[in-house]
Amino acid sequence: MPLHNPITSTLRNTKRVAHIVTVLARHGFSEVIEQLGLPGLIDKGLGLVGRGPDAEHVKLPQHVRLRMVLEELGPTYIKMGQVLSTRPDLIAPELAEEFAKLQSDCPKLPFEDIRKQLVAELGEDKLGSLFASIDETPLAAASMAQVHPAVLADGTEVVLKVLRPGIRKTIQSDMEVLGELARFAEDYFAERGYSPKAVVAEFAEELKKELDLEHEARSTRRLQRLFADDPNVNFPKVYSDATTRSVLCLERIHGRLLSRIAPEHLDDATRRRVVENGADAVFRMCLRYGFFHADPHPGNIFVLDGGRVCFIDCGMTGHIESRTAEDLADLLQAVIDGNLDRTIHTVLALADAEPSLAMDRAFRLDVWAYISRFQVDHLSELDLASLLSEFFVLLRRWKVRCPADLVFLIKAITTIQGVGTQIDPGFDLIGHVRPHIVRLVKRRYSVRAAKKRLLGSMRGYVELAEDLPDEVRAVVAHLKRKDFTVSLEHKGLDRLTNTIEHASRNLALALVLASMLLSSAIFFAADNEQSRFGYLSVIGLISLLGCTGFGLFTLYAVYRRRK
Repeated sequence: MPLHNPITSTLRNTKRVAHIVTVLARHGFSEVIEQLGLPGLIDKGLGLVGRGPDAEHVKLPQHVRLRMVLEELGPTYIKMGQVLSTRPDLIAPELAEEFAKLQSDCPKLPFEDIRKQLVAELGEDKLGSLFASIDETPLAAASMAQVHPAVLADGTEVVLKVLRPGIRKTIQSDMEVLGELARFAEDYFAERGYSPKAVVAEFAEELKKELDLEHEARSTRRLQRLFADDPNVNFPKVYSDATTRSVLCLERIHGRLLSRIAPEHLDDATRRRVVENGADAVFRMCLRYGFFHADPHPGNIFVLDGGRVCFIDCGMTGHIESRTAEDLADLLQAVIDGNLDRTIHTVLALADAEPSLAMDRAFRLDVWAYISRFQVDHLSELDLASLLSEFFVLLRRWKVRCPADLVFLIKAITTIQGVGTQIDPGFDLIGHVRPHIVRLVKRRYSVRAAKKRLLGSMRGYVELAEDLPDEVRAVVAHLKRKDFTVSLEHKGLDRLTNTIEHASRNLALALVLASMLLSSAIFFAADNEQSRFGYLSVIGLISLLGCTGFGLFTLYAVYRRRK
């Protein structure tokens, strides 16, 4: 999905840009629009901004007004807000919290439009053979898709998630506009610690997954396999014959959405079982399997009989590679031990930050304060959710970008802990998930793990020793042929190099102009000695005119480069 399109792409969407400018102005963002130069995109936008904001809207906090802007701009922007609510590393925390309030409910499409989409994806004959019936009344209508209950030919109850017709084209147009707006806004938001272009890029990546329902199908099947031996945790079955990029067919779950159940309507035993099963599932996904549901909020969890849980909407998932899991274990152990240098080393490794930050005195003091807040006697007493949340706050304070996989991990763990507190405030959730944390650290520091790392290192050294003669022979061959080159790059020299190039170019132009002026003067002087206007004066005049024209062209070129 292209992000950095030519300005002509935006001009094709001038009506949409005008609408965005209008909505921003009405919600009290006229000053931002003018500072970004957005009204200059279209004359209509400038006129609309001049009308002034809505007096009632201006009284509200800025983050609330921004949520209202996204709601008014429609499906693409609502989805952007929902995605960004899970990425407080990209936007301010208060914005992330406010965007989490965005609702997915959208106007319902007529079933005839949905049926045309189903026929286009599955074909008329296959649609008739696969389904005994499809309910025309949708269960839900979200910004990207609409969900309808259905019955397969064998009587199995399912749900069909169908992308809205034309949604890809709509999003393509909106992303072109967003890409241009982000380009304009980049400098304005630079001092606020995040990049609009990075926000749009991250959003585009998430949209690719949202618009490919086969991705959600693969994720659901994978999670279902991981929990096949756990009777307390379910994921809906995927029916591949009726699934495409635009249609997803899933088992219909008969239970109650956790978001629609008041905690007091559950008995104590059921509440306890729901929290235990939900927390165990999320911590197993995150810390043992390394592949997890990234947004386990109450709207994505069904409560089944006996306190069993079923996770739905698996389109947003996270993946933690083994090295990241090892670094996470190192962080936990370093904090427990109060080892400042080890903690700093692990923090920088997890965030892939500049190593020079480790020598910053203020940063070291900040990390020491972080360690002090979680100093406990034993690993089993550690609150992992709070530790990871504070870790994220630390990185944000130092404007260090947190990797997306780690952000999703933090989001998943803190979300399920919040769900547990909401459903059963008296339950010791931290104590319940301690075995998962202990297992993570033991897996990192066990004898078996150390042996595996040692064997891996030895294997690497053996392979290096085997390959070294060939590598040396290749280098020697290059030297003999005199085609061995060494390339050095210093990013800090780019600006200096450009400055020197511009200066040398200007100096060369000045020398050319001076020589032309001097030659003109010589020709005029030669004819002046003979007291006549001869052919030398004509040559001198031509040289002078050429010099003047060349000088004007040079000044214009310098002016254009500076612009």
